[in-house]
Amino acid sequence: MTEKSTITPELKVLDFKKSLGFYTQLAGFSILYERPEEDFAMLGIGNSRLMIEGLTDKSRVWKTGELEQPFGRGMHFQINVPDVQGLYDKFNEKKYPIFLEMEEKWYRVDETQVGNKQFLVQDPDGYLLRFYQHLGTRSK
Repeated sequence: MTEKSTITPELKVLDFKKSLGFYTQLAGFSILYERPEEDFAMLGIGNSRLMIEGLTDKSRVWKTGELEQPFGRGMHFQINVPDVQGLYDKFNEKKYPIFLEMEEKWYRVDETQVGNKQFLVQDPDGYLLRFYQHLGTRSK
């Protein structure tokens, strides 16, 4: 098994099976383990991990307020993937809506720049996902 992620978000989802299908059949995640009786799964892609759990009477719900779609407003998840172009092509092939088209973006980090090839989609509940592949570093 690869190195464990140091932070693992748990996303509450309205339709567990639909979300599980999105993450495993479209977004390329693997099921690391699951508890179907609780509508729960731990998912992974590369070193990234996330948990999904259905909003049902089967699950423990730690809500701080009412949930309205799109979920996760004000945040997004940056997810490193080994083949961002292949994943982007898969989303397009399935005609899945792209939130931000593929781009090459360079970010300043101190005296250098780091590059990402990236695109964004929303999962079935509206969580914003930024899939990326590292392009390296360059001088400013």
